[in-house]
Amino acid sequence: MTRQNYVFTSESVSEGHPDKVCDRISDAILDYLLTEDPLARVACETFATTGLVVIGGEIGLPERDGRPGSERLKDVMGRISQIARDCIKDIGYEQDKFHWNTCHVLNFLHEQSVDIAQGVEREGAGDQGIMFGYAVDETPQLMPAPILYSHAILRRLAEARKAGELPMLGPDAKSQLTLRYADGRPSEVMQLVVSHQHLDPSLTSEDVKAIIRPYIDEVVPEGWINGGTEWHVNPTGKFLIGGPDGDAGLTGRKIIVDTYGGAAPHGGGAFSGKDPTKVDRSAAYAARYLAKNVVAAGLARKCTLQISYAIGVARPLSIYVDTHGTGAAPDAEIEKAVAKVMDLTPSGIRAHLELNRPIYARTAAYGHFGREPEADGGFSWERIDLAEPLKKAL
Repeated sequence: MTRQNYVFTSESVSEGHPDKVCDRISDAILDYLLTEDPLARVACETFATTGLVVIGGEIGLPERDGRPGSERLKDVMGRISQIARDCIKDIGYEQDKFHWNTCHVLNFLHEQSVDIAQGVEREGAGDQGIMFGYAVDETPQLMPAPILYSHAILRRLAEARKAGELPMLGPDAKSQLTLRYADGRPSEVMQLVVSHQHLDPSLTSEDVKAIIRPYIDEVVPEGWINGGTEWHVNPTGKFLIGGPDGDAGLTGRKIIVDTYGGAAPHGGGAFSGKDPTKVDRSAAYAARYLAKNVVAAGLARKCTLQISYAIGVARPLSIYVDTHGTGAAPDAEIEKAVAKVMDLTPSGIRAHLELNRPIYARTAAYGHFGREPEADGGFSWERIDLAEPLKKAL
């Protein structure tokens, strides 16, 4: 029987965290190439450290109007460095040793491997792997509460910083929430950790707490923070040097922050910088979409869904559903229904969720899941339009 009374912790990091700076640059380059051509192939990695950004990986553009892809790539390469600088500027880095206008940007992107390309051209998966999706009814967004509100805290603080309300804060930050669950539902914040870069060296930890607390109270459900909540704000004291100047960053190192905060399994593949032919990304989005619709349809209160693929093979090798004893129908029947309502080949996923669009830079911070679907197709995997078809399929 699933435990009903326990504590659980998840963490988030801000867009100014070194790894998230790299995720943002990789996804911004992806968006740029998808704007140039919806069939662009991208596997872009970014590394950042003091005064330096290094971009590498494989990209490909199809032939258009008689121009081979290799020729078209030459046209786009000149924009890569400026895209990186624009990302750093928007995040807010103007430190002496990490400044959007003065850091070195090295571009080592090259044309995609023909061996990988041939598998994708046959509409097979771009690689083997396992992908997980998860949903739970403990929040309106059908997300685990600890990660959802860890994200919400940092996102709200970033909005206030960029709006000029908090000029004393820098871009780099981390949050962590420990929630107590009673009868299986989140009920209060036991521990709250926020480490936030600040630009004024005279600020103490208590000063930073006083600055950020009103914004935290805005986003955490009323009553969850109470007299028993233990606060840890900048527990090491000063936090003046942030971002890649304080710690090197790399694309794809925050996969648990990006997904469910440790409340669900993870297949191991990162998302950022990968075009939607890569099932690490697109199939993880599809798995979240299906799990969320299972819960939204009332077929379960909690759902974990796994899909697996082989390189060059279009159909998933397996589909697995676990409703953790909360299902209104047998898990095996839900598995069959899932396979009926959505084409889970890589091309089927891209078409159903309309993924061949420049919608990815916005996913690079504050989670890929639990966000609102957007008019231009952003976060399409958060729609609940399969709830009724799933009911009918059962």
